[in-house]
Amino acid sequence: MIFKIFILISLVLIFYLFRGNAKALPTLKFDDDAPNFTLLDSQGSEVSLRDFKGKWVVLYFYPKDDTPGCTKEACHFRDDFKTLESLGAKVIGVSIDNSFSHKKFAEKYNLPFPLLSDTSGEVAKRYGALNNLILIKLAKRNTYLINAQGKIAKIYQDVDTSKHSQEIIEDLKKFKE
Repeated sequence: MIFKIFILISLVLIFYLFRGNAKALPTLKFDDDAPNFTLLDSQGSEVSLRDFKGKWVVLYFYPKDDTPGCTKEACHFRDDFKTLESLGAKVIGVSIDNSFSHKKFAEKYNLPFPLLSDTSGEVAKRYGALNNLILIKLAKRNTYLINAQGKIAKIYQDVDTSKHSQEIIEDLKKFKE
């Protein structure tokens, strides 16, 4: 009987913790100012969103370096990198992993764009792209297309990694018309 009460109390506690976390995340929407940030890249250099003012930015959050879905997404961005750049967009990846992990991941797959380390999860949280599972924090697989004026042009949530970069290319072409 005591075990059942313990399980019930634990489930109720977990429910309220997750519920509270979901409420705490901000909700960005079309035409909002993209929150500025400064994070370290895989080389240990600081990169700020304001460094890209006047350019389109594909800011993609992903859960973990060198995992199947994240690798697939990063490699598609790598393969479409020249097309994205020809459309005036810069690609930036962000996860909770540290700079050393990013460096190994970027080198292993020849990624030509910066991977930024958000170890505290604060930037992901400001973008509403943080899964805070009590003891584990992971970035959600969300992407924010930011226009040259620093405004959110489009938000992609829970993306399909196999076609995501192509989806962004099509949207950039529409925005450029």
